[in-house]
Amino acid sequence: MSPDFTFSGSVRSAAALNEQIRALWMRSGGSLSAQERAEYELLVVKWAEAIRGEVVEAA
Repeated sequence: MSPDFTFSGSVRSAAALNEQIRALWMRSGGSLSAQERAEYELLVVKWAEAIRGEVVEAA
């Protein structure tokens, strides 16, 4: 996992998480290692939670 990546209890916006996902893909050159894949999967789960939260707030 990259040193600047944390899984604190803080809530991050879907946009911020999307940016982290994009940065991960750029750093990896489009081919994720096992460690990067785990980071990616966690980011996607957090992103999906953030999207659901934003949709509920908007409703």
